[in-house]
Amino acid sequence: MVTYKKLPGEVLAHLESVAEIAGYLWNKEWIEKSSGNISIDFTGLFSATALKAVGEEFPYEFPKEAAGKILFVTGSGCHLRHLVYKAEEVSAIIFINETATAYSILWGGKKAGFKPTSELRAHLKIHLFNEVNNTGRKAVVHAHPTELVVLSHHKLFKDEAAFNHALWKMCPEIKLYVPHGISCTNYARYGTETLADLTLAGLKTNDVVLWEKHGALATGADLEEAFDYLDVANKGARLLLLAWSSGFDPEGLSPEQLDEISRSL
Repeated sequence: MVTYKKLPGEVLAHLESVAEIAGYLWNKEWIEKSSGNISIDFTGLFSATALKAVGEEFPYEFPKEAAGKILFVTGSGCHLRHLVYKAEEVSAIIFINETATAYSILWGGKKAGFKPTSELRAHLKIHLFNEVNNTGRKAVVHAHPTELVVLSHHKLFKDEAAFNHALWKMCPEIKLYVPHGISCTNYARYGTETLADLTLAGLKTNDVVLWEKHGALATGADLEEAFDYLDVANKGARLLLLAWSSGFDPEGLSPEQLDEISRSL
């Protein structure tokens, strides 16, 4: 259980969820070694007094719109499984200064040489988009859901509509809980502006972004909702691969059955 003091109650509740979800991700083998990253928008949850007491600033080239943002972020090269018991070492709550030229650490970041995740640009663009468009989504999680990653190597990945239909048809819950489907995003190197832009474009219309031959990302009102999108989407991929490995192409739900689910949303 997270028992850190001198943090706002809402922030503590989110940190409890971070530890819980990190445990799920590790048990599912979706965050091998230092892979995966998590962020949560905490802007507005800290008092002005707390922000006046910020310490050393670390230079970083942020977009101007990020000035004043407060984010929980996991660390570059850190093991996410350590979020369960050593969160203060492998994650931090950062405050971006008013000129968007540096950040300060409000909490955590105690591991020597701590730096925010290499995917910070992608996370930040998502949070800024969610803020401007009042989506209510505050949390972002990126991991390597095994079966989704496998399918990103398959030719089906190149046809996004067919890809989503193949997963939706496997059971009603896939269509019900991932109604806007998966964005099949072409390969781009991790930590790049290109990947950040591709990710944001995918999230404008889909529930999950699947990075080709890499991993997947989702956002939600809280970390559990973001995790659920990945979990349910990956269940569809796992069912499909299980059918194929058993030697048959699954019949799946009919178009009429899928339409009936869509009408109930």
